[in-house]
Amino acid sequence: MAPEETWKDHWKVFVACGVVVLSPFQYGVDFGLIGGLQAMVGFLKVFGYPNPNVPSGWNIDTTRQQLISSLMTLGAFISSGTAGFAATWFGRRHCLWAACALCCISNVLMMATEDIGALYAGRFLIGVANGYFMTFSQLYIQESSPAKYRGWFLTIFQFFTSFGTLIGTIIDWATAKRPDKSAYLIPLGMIYIVPVFLTAALFFIPESPRWLILQNKYEDGVAALAWMRPQGAAVEEEAAEIKAAIDREKELGSNVSTWDMFTNPVDRRRTWIAVCVVTLQAASGSMFIIAYKAYFLTMAAVPDPFAMSNVLSVMGIVAILFNSLIVVRWGRRRAILMTGLGVCGILQLIIAVVYDRLGRTNQTGNVLVALTCLYMMSYNGMISSYAWLAGGEVPSQRLRSYTFGLAAAVGFFFAWLTTFTAPYFINPQSMNWGPKYGYIWFPSCCVAVLWVLFFLPETQGRTLEEIDEMFEAKLPARAFRKYVCVGHTANAPKGDGEVDRPASSQDEKKSADVAHTEVKEKN
Repeated sequence: MAPEETWKDHWKVFVACGVVVLSPFQYGVDFGLIGGLQAMVGFLKVFGYPNPNVPSGWNIDTTRQQLISSLMTLGAFISSGTAGFAATWFGRRHCLWAACALCCISNVLMMATEDIGALYAGRFLIGVANGYFMTFSQLYIQESSPAKYRGWFLTIFQFFTSFGTLIGTIIDWATAKRPDKSAYLIPLGMIYIVPVFLTAALFFIPESPRWLILQNKYEDGVAALAWMRPQGAAVEEEAAEIKAAIDREKELGSNVSTWDMFTNPVDRRRTWIAVCVVTLQAASGSMFIIAYKAYFLTMAAVPDPFAMSNVLSVMGIVAILFNSLIVVRWGRRRAILMTGLGVCGILQLIIAVVYDRLGRTNQTGNVLVALTCLYMMSYNGMISSYAWLAGGEVPSQRLRSYTFGLAAAVGFFFAWLTTFTAPYFINPQSMNWGPKYGYIWFPSCCVAVLWVLFFLPETQGRTLEEIDEMFEAKLPARAFRKYVCVGHTANAPKGDGEVDRPASSQDEKKSADVAHTEVKEKN
């Protein structure tokens, strides 16, 4: 990349990825809306029951609460797990179109019924749509963006997820006091907006260049790259490098097979890392707060829980905006993930202890809101963005849709497990732990910190081809950051704030030989 190029020169790829990030926005809107519906009197009159012992006067059966929240993540788990097979036949755009169609169909079911079974079916189908939204939008961004801006794009991805959640909670807040069905029908009606717009916008952007080249549509891949890159960029050179990396992987792994994720030692390691790093989001306990924050705050007797839900979402977005200032210049995955997990674990522990000692009081409510704000800032700013980013960078070129699909599926599975079991702990009808549920997530965060320390490699600032080379060299996780690649577009080790720059071939070769020798001695 020429040093005089700026992000303005790459405006077309920003437009393409800007269209695609409407997918996580839709996912966030759904989460924000559904989390609030379960605390609405209008919704509870249809699907819940009166209970004078809770602050709102209405409650919902624990099983119904579990299924309404968890069936979405179960659907996402299934669609993400099969994403690799879908990607074999269809491009990233076609799978996003399918997600838009499923989203609208599921919403028709949810709006047109008062039967709990039909509501369950709608939640499951919208989960299938969300799994495709999150998986294929991530793949498109990873495969289309230049290495210099990949971290930035994934930060924007997380921003739109959280911004969608904020919009969903604001809509809930605006309609929550309506005493009839319109309290939840109006929010559900908003779900149609993004899929309709996204369906039209996808016609105006190209398919993922790497997917096209992987499907032996080389000329189409070059054309897609030419559309996305600045005028005069070395498009043919980049396309040739992508094809060479794919061909090299095919030679190493014979034919593409899903079993390569588990049988090939290099791919098995990459699969293990991708799955675990995406699962860090669930390990932090975030789904407990994101999915049930309005209900959680209501049961903790926090004044105006819907307004406080908006505050939590806003603080999460502030953290993402702050994070965008450092993700490109510094953006080290390992250090930031460990810091975020440690902070989130400690905050969950403090929340649990405060509620355990002080009980349901106004003072406790104020403390819970303050600490939960800090938690959302830590999670959005240091865990969510980097977990998806690292998980998308790690898979090999030829298995990317399979590996990332599996990683997303496992991440959604643990999100489902959290949303399914949380009501047993927080609902007064069951264990009635409330915020004491944080006792479970503190040790979970501690284990996650240790995993990042020993197993997650540092891939900041590397092209996808460089990451391939480092995994093929079987480097230990600690050696990734300073390793000098010998590939055509290799980079020297990068210092803080340093961007990609070409190195001379002789210097690269010499440095790489030294690096290989050091790694061999360490092993």
